Amino acid sequence: MLNWMAKLLLTSTAIAPVLLTYAWVAYQAGESKQAGTLLGVCIVLILVCLGLLRYAKANLERMNFSPTTVEAADRENMGFLLLYLLPLFTAQFSTLNWQVWVPAIVIFAGVVATGYSYHFNPLLGLLGWHFYKVSTKEGVTYVLITKKQLRNATEAIEVGQLTEYIVIDVGGH
Repeated sequence: MLNWMAKLLLTSTAIAPVLLTYAWVAYQAGESKQAGTLLGVCIVLILVCLGLLRYAKANLERMNFSPTTVEAADRENMGFLLLYLLPLFTAQFSTLNWQVWVPAIVIFAGVVATGYSYHFNPLLGLLGWHFYKVSTKEGVTYVLITKKQLRNATEAIEVGQLTEYIVIDVGGH
C-alpha cells in the first residue's frame, strides 16, 4: 500500500490537463517560455501518473476483491473540468495571479492527500480508467480504479490497495 504518496501523486497528476490548457493560452498570448514550461510540467505529470499505474500493477500485493455494491464515482468529471478551466474564461494569461493559484493548488493537494475525499482524476479518465464506489460485505466503501466497465457487483476483481480506501484493478485488461 502506497497510502498518502499515492493520493498525493494522483492529486498532483490530476492537474495535467489544466496545465495543457494554460500552456495553450500562454502560447496564444505570446508567452512562449511560460507555455514551454507548463507543457513540460504537464508531460512530467503524465509520465508520473503512468509510472504510478505501472508500479501499482507490478508491485502491489494482489488480492481478490468481491464488492457487494457498485456505483460510478467519476460522474462529477464535467464539474471538475469546468472548475479547472473557469479562470481561463475570465482573465488573460498575463493577469492570472500565480501568487494565489500556486499556494491554493498546494493546499488543495495537501488536503486531498491527507483526507478521504479523493475520487476522481481527469487524466486517468482520459487514459481510459474509471472510478467506482464499491462496498464490501463488511460495509466498508472503497474507491476502485479500473479500466473495466462494471455492470454488476457479482464479479470478483483482482486488486492492489493503493491507499487505505482506494484500490486499483491489477488484473489483466
